[in-house]
Amino acid sequence: MKAVSAVAAANTAAPGTARPKKSSFWKVALRNRYLYAMSLPFVIWVFVFSYYPLWGWLIAFQRWKPGKSIWEQKWVGFDQFKTLFHDDLFYQVMRNTLAMSLMGLVAVFTVPILFAVMLNEFKSMFFKRAVQTISYLPHFVSWAVATSIITRMLSSDNGVVNDVLMALGLIREPVQWMGQGHLFWGIVTVSDVWKETGWNAIIYLAAMAGIGPELYEAAKVDGASRLRQIWHITLPGIRSTIIVLLILSIGHLISIGFEKQFLLGNNLVRDYSQVLDLYSLQYGLQMSRYSFGTAINIFNSVVSVILLFAANGLFKRITKESIM
Repeated sequence: MKAVSAVAAANTAAPGTARPKKSSFWKVALRNRYLYAMSLPFVIWVFVFSYYPLWGWLIAFQRWKPGKSIWEQKWVGFDQFKTLFHDDLFYQVMRNTLAMSLMGLVAVFTVPILFAVMLNEFKSMFFKRAVQTISYLPHFVSWAVATSIITRMLSSDNGVVNDVLMALGLIREPVQWMGQGHLFWGIVTVSDVWKETGWNAIIYLAAMAGIGPELYEAAKVDGASRLRQIWHITLPGIRSTIIVLLILSIGHLISIGFEKQFLLGNNLVRDYSQVLDLYSLQYGLQMSRYSFGTAINIFNSVVSVILLFAANGLFKRITKESIM
């Protein structure tokens, strides 16, 4: 009680009593000058390549033509966006984008977690490191090379997949995998899983390394099985990492790029392979409709920001964790 009274007396000191001043911003900056100096190149890089180009969004509200400055162009308001939302092809492209994004979100996000948990259970460090090294090598292979491998494996002319399925008696004749539109989304998703699983598992393995071994030892003493240890120790231990990465993945739901769709696609699957970024490239840049292409990219960015804040707010309410 005496200690509590002393603390209360200190907190209710006379108004004239001077309190210690907080360190000013410049003192903190001077003390951490080396850290700020190290981060300065990255801040400049982000500003130059991410924020400075935003002034070009003005083009979306103009009928932009080369040879004139941006202030000499004809302003058309939201005409480019009206054209975009009245284009039937836009809704087909959005269907393809959302379908492949959701399939990728489920598969490409879930499989690395399961793979990391599996690797974490191996006791042999040599085997564990060998499997991990082999698994993330496809990440460093460009999509140009990866799609060539995938196309050759799925070929109807001596392709590995068809040969194996025919040998097992599952099919009687080769399947035209790359010529059927309803199979294209699945091919892209499986290709993405093969290419990125090992790389995406690294961050989960790093998070698992931070879980105290005494927790597993206590669980063993209590008679917990391996599955119980995974469910009650491993997965809760990487919960924060999973939530942060899931929120970021939702924020990029419609920004899935176009490389794999462009390289794996062909005229037979065109209705299923076109995504928003590819639509912007083909119907904006290649046709010299720069204002229209910019409007598509603005729509992409605005939706991504809305999804990011919505996902962050939802997880903050449910799990009390967020990235902001």
